Amino acid sequence: RRKTRKKPMPSSSSTSHFVLPFPILIADVGGTNARFSILIDANAEPKAFTTIRTRDFPTLDTAIQSHVLDQTSLMPRSAVLAVAGPTDGDTIDLTNNDWVVHPRRMIEELGFDDVVVLNDYEAQALAVVALDEGNLQQIGGGERDPGANRVVIGPGTGLGVAGLVHAALTWIPVAGEGGHVDLGPQTDRDAEIFAHLERIEGRVSGEQVLCGSGMVNLYRAVARANGNEPRFSDPSEVSQAAEQKADPDAVETLDLFAEYLGRVAGDLALVFMARGGVYLTGGITLKILPFFNAERFRTAFENKAPHGELVGAIPTYAVLHDRAPMEGLAAYARTPSRFGVSLENRHWTR
Repeated sequence: RRKTRKKPMPSSSSTSHFVLPFPILIADVGGTNARFSILIDANAEPKAFTTIRTRDFPTLDTAIQSHVLDQTSLMPRSAVLAVAGPTDGDTIDLTNNDWVVHPRRMIEELGFDDVVVLNDYEAQALAVVALDEGNLQQIGGGERDPGANRVVIGPGTGLGVAGLVHAALTWIPVAGEGGHVDLGPQTDRDAEIFAHLERIEGRVSGEQVLCGSGMVNLYRAVARANGNEPRFSDPSEVSQAAEQKADPDAVETLDLFAEYLGRVAGDLALVFMARGGVYLTGGITLKILPFFNAERFRTAFENKAPHGELVGAIPTYAVLHDRAPMEGLAAYARTPSRFGVSLENRHWTR
């Protein structure tokens, strides 16, 4: 019998032989802010640039040219971008931002040899491997299995979610739109409040409550359920009033925010069997952490009968590093082989 050799299957997730040429521009492009650094080589600390507001620049390319390239003699050969939106195709629209990413145009006009585009929460997931214990604050009990799956969830401009799966001796980030899972009432008080929540085509998703605009949505619902006219229209006003205990509706809003975040985080812990921990990140987490209702969060997180004991053993952390995604991007840029990041339709080269 004649033997036939099997052809190797193309791999879209392995980066074991993939190396990016230095210097490397790394960028975290969110709905509100954008951060940039240049990594000179694998051993250097990134050279950071000041954070900018995306609304101050008409396009991403303009921001890179004027804010980065015109301000340094370093000329990056590669770019690794984390963007807030789906990352599949030559034209990438950001979910909460008017910017559009055109990787091929960046190669032609900005002089890059390689451009890699990741989802912003993939970068957040990569960061929880790169960060040391000093950048984490544990919330409640549980003990981390260092080689087990992890979950990142971050209320900010939207509600970002990503998983980090440990398999085949590598870390594989799993991006998605997990912030749009359903969120429903459990208690009688929930039912009173949910009756006043603004919905999207009849739905209340996690992001409808657990982000900046979601906090305002929740506050308005709480106020109306209490028979009050809402006083605030900005999340910073709501959180400040809650911190100062200056408004009972705002105080209840932040307590419920912690509880609902715990519910969603616990669901995601079950989905990913995240014995490596669940990590809270995002701009809102850092702002409300000093007065965050950790007990209410953790109680809701563990309230997952019949699996309360299982979830109770999973630790939860707040990420304290204010540029955590940049740490994740830098770790990936230095050694892509450490991470099983899919490059299909997300890597462009000259």
